[in-house]
Amino acid sequence: MPINKNDNIEMEITACTAQGDGIGHHEGMTVFVPRTAVGDVAQVHILKVKGSYAFGKLIKVNKPSPLRAEIDCPVYSRCGGCSFRHIDYEQELKIKQTEVGEIMKRIGHIDIEPKPIIGAKNPKRYRNKAQFPLSIDGGRLNMGFYAPHSHRVIDCRDCLLQPEGFSDILGIFEKWIDDFEISVYDEQAHRGILRHIYIRQARATGEKLICAVINGDTLPHAQELISELTKTDKDIKSIVININRARTNVILGEKCITLWGSDYITDILCSLKVRVSPLSFYQVNSEQAQALYEKAAEYAALSAEDILLDVYCGAGTIGLSMAKSAKQVIGIEIVSQAVEDAKINAEINKIKNARFICADAARAAEQLKKEGVKPNVIVVDPPRKGCSSDLLNTIARMNPARLVYISCNPATLARDCAILDKKGYKVKALTPVDMFPSTAHVETVVQLVRKKPDTYL
Repeated sequence: MPINKNDNIEMEITACTAQGDGIGHHEGMTVFVPRTAVGDVAQVHILKVKGSYAFGKLIKVNKPSPLRAEIDCPVYSRCGGCSFRHIDYEQELKIKQTEVGEIMKRIGHIDIEPKPIIGAKNPKRYRNKAQFPLSIDGGRLNMGFYAPHSHRVIDCRDCLLQPEGFSDILGIFEKWIDDFEISVYDEQAHRGILRHIYIRQARATGEKLICAVINGDTLPHAQELISELTKTDKDIKSIVININRARTNVILGEKCITLWGSDYITDILCSLKVRVSPLSFYQVNSEQAQALYEKAAEYAALSAEDILLDVYCGAGTIGLSMAKSAKQVIGIEIVSQAVEDAKINAEINKIKNARFICADAARAAEQLKKEGVKPNVIVVDPPRKGCSSDLLNTIARMNPARLVYISCNPATLARDCAILDKKGYKVKALTPVDMFPSTAHVETVVQLVRKKPDTYL
């Protein structure tokens, strides 16, 4: 008997997607059910039927799987942040490990078994930053995160991925908003002053940076807010406003103004002092970032004669963390502020063998060619869309002995590795790193080596 919309069925969950949704089968139909685990016997309400598959909603777990974990977040079913809070962490790691290997085979046609995934020692409260959108709903102030596929704010003051102290800061903002009748941004009407509350905390030093993202040029009653924040939390070292008057869903504007304290906070990563400002790119999981960079350094296999080129270098943390093992580190970044941050990070860490070029990779490569500089190891850490074809061509022309590719998207990683294989570079090893426990994201570090007729370098 075929499945129809609004049917209630009992089914066993036999598999899981990379997004954490359970998969079962009923009457020859594949059914996807969020918040179920492999081994669950579940009561499911059918929401949608599409040809040979359907989508269902969990009504009740009739027989729980041993892989199921107790859901510890009250907004898990409504918030779009986490995908795996209902699944045991070791099982989550296995799912992510399998995902990386399968995508490399399916998209990249690269049949290599990933090394064991590097899991987090602390899978809870690991994030060092949070961006809380605000809204008024029925006269009630919501601070939290967007519901899936929407801009409806789910009120969540104490996310279990964030440090505990962040909720106290939100409480100070809420009282200040109420006391001084501060308007909250309405994105439909494009009115209201306070758009987001953005908090960063340095994991090693504990220093906090507080940023109010505003739809305006000044923040009313700022001194009263500053007084309450600094009186309550002695770890706050910087209070900043970010001006974003655009009718956009981009969180941060380009201009920041420091209201109190420093322009930045300082963290320590891979024994480096790192300045972190509101607009700096900085990995959100400091502990796992260290593990990621250590694996990248292992795959780079640098010697004292090697010249390392760090593409998409940001504030320079990857290249600078390897500088002691190389003859020279050259960072390439198109964002000028990031290049300035990288130069400062090199200076405060007394690293003399690093330089940074503000340009795209092709133009920087031409500059290095004119200088007679030939990098023999390249590290790339691109955004989710992966590397452009121009960048991959540039890398191939530079002809390094080894290439380390750090990726936050297994699909574009697999695509780019397949292209690089045709250009003379073979994947020798890859290791997944769980940078974002409880979410559907996974990071991967890949070592590619230049092919020779019968062997590798």
